[in-house]
Amino acid sequence: MGRGRAKAKQTKVARDLKYRTHEADFGALAKELHGDQPEDDVDEVDDKWSDYADRPRD
Repeated sequence: MGRGRAKAKQTKVARDLKYRTHEADFGALAKELHGDQPEDDVDEVDDKWSDYADRPRD
């Protein structure tokens, strides 16, 4: 008992995913999958601490 509400929710979500129209940007998806990133997207935090990355721990 008690599974009716959970199953109804799952059915509602599945139906929504199946019939909803999606606006997909396939160009952006391809770039993300291939690892293409713009050059100006550099983490400044990594640059700030990069001097300490190769130092051995004491």
